[in-house]
Amino acid sequence: MSNVQMKRHGISYTEETAIDPSYTGTSAIFDQTKGLVLDAPTSGTIYGTLLNYKGALSSLGEAIHQAPYKKPPKAPIMYIKPANTVIGHCMPIPCPIDIDELEMGASLGIVIGKQATNVSINEALNYVEGFTIVNDVSVPHESIYRPAIKQKARDGFCPVGPWVVQKCEVKNPDHLGIRVYINGELKQENTTSNLIRPIQHLIADVTEFMTLAKGDVLLVGIPENAPIAKKGDYVRIEIDQVGFLENQIVAEDEVKLGGKV
Repeated sequence: MSNVQMKRHGISYTEETAIDPSYTGTSAIFDQTKGLVLDAPTSGTIYGTLLNYKGALSSLGEAIHQAPYKKPPKAPIMYIKPANTVIGHCMPIPCPIDIDELEMGASLGIVIGKQATNVSINEALNYVEGFTIVNDVSVPHESIYRPAIKQKARDGFCPVGPWVVQKCEVKNPDHLGIRVYINGELKQENTTSNLIRPIQHLIADVTEFMTLAKGDVLLVGIPENAPIAKKGDYVRIEIDQVGFLENQIVAEDEVKLGGKV
């Protein structure tokens, strides 16, 4: 059993409980929280990272040496998932009426425990409170040269949760298996051992030029070949030692954030 913090839908405070992150049942939530819709367990800014998986960078091929990129990135490529995108476990992901498919961006979320500025690699984990699961949803697009705001910052495009697992419960965050299921079928499998910048290096590189505050979430990145889901699909993201996050894709005109109309 692992100690976690979660937030029930409609309740203003977080709760501590114990869960089994290895649970693989098909219920919407573990037995002790079965039937509950959960709000995102974090409240800070969510920062995404592009091209931090070796396969994601190599998939660009020679294009990374051509305009507009011209060369591989020397520092983390960052973007923000604003507050309007954040929803919780079992809440519907709105699919825009004029869009047929969405990319499911499975990512480990690093939850910051205290203000972090110019953090060294060796001290980086001292600034981590715990870990959560994030689905960095986006409208399919090719270019990463400019921030894909229209594709990544739509309402409900960032499910987070179901909880924050305390740092001490995750033995090695740089070796966690990540799996994405759509309608029960395995569509993607990867591991954080394929990160270009492992957890400590990423925190150090990011805090070299910006301060992370308590409660902020830093995404380690999205593996290559993000699975595609469409309206009506059920999406489940599993991360070893953290748990699983489940949401359904629902037509935008049938949804209000937090539940169907």
